[in-house]
Amino acid sequence: MDLGLKGRRALVMGASKGLGRSVADALAEEGVALAISGRNQDSLDRAAGELQALGAPKAIGIVADVAEGTQMDRLADAAVAALGGVDILVLNHGGPPTCTALEMKQEDLVTWFQRIVLSPIRIANRLLPAMQQQKWGRLITIASTGVAQPLPGLALSNTLRSAIVGWNKTLASEVAGDGITCNIIGPGAFNTDRTKETLAAVSQKSGKSIEALVAERSATIPVGRYGEPREFGPMGAFLASDKAAYTTGRVHLIDGGVVRGV
Repeated sequence: MDLGLKGRRALVMGASKGLGRSVADALAEEGVALAISGRNQDSLDRAAGELQALGAPKAIGIVADVAEGTQMDRLADAAVAALGGVDILVLNHGGPPTCTALEMKQEDLVTWFQRIVLSPIRIANRLLPAMQQQKWGRLITIASTGVAQPLPGLALSNTLRSAIVGWNKTLASEVAGDGITCNIIGPGAFNTDRTKETLAAVSQKSGKSIEALVAERSATIPVGRYGEPREFGPMGAFLASDKAAYTTGRVHLIDGGVVRGV
């Protein structure tokens, strides 16, 4: 399916690997020019070359760390300079460490509030005015199924990502008249480096092997397995397209059916 995205320009954060890269891949295949961010220039340069091979007319990697708010300003400006503008912004970042609600520390809340809430809002606010002026834009946030069904042991993520859901819903109603949609994608269990890190932490704490943990988790997923990153990105491309112009302010779960809520 041709989603009609040729000529559009996207900034995809955290896109050198994992689910962010999956969205970048899907956009590249649709002919979108891309700026991608991450913390390692070599990884970004490799990814940019691969994205051009997939069909992106231009792809550039920009080093930026969501832990530093001022770097969001620099990232936004660099993406605009490289692409001539940003029509599609994909917010994505690493997740916080595992902990229970009772184990949460104030310093960890402050640290991760910057990364999960403040930095994404800051870069969105910097890029949205141009989208409003041109009367077209897409804001897509990669979150977690934890915003719909809190995940055990991920109290920091459950707490802070929920704030982004409230922001997204509020923003969506404010900019819908400007032709801008704001959507969240909530991934379930996918085979990514983040998943491996979480499994390793849980394994160390519980004494169970990673293989046993994967088997237990897979048994709770109706499709019976973890997702592959390639199964995630196409949703991002669809939400970025005009075919999804009437969809905004929503959380879209890609979770193999694991969330039980209706």
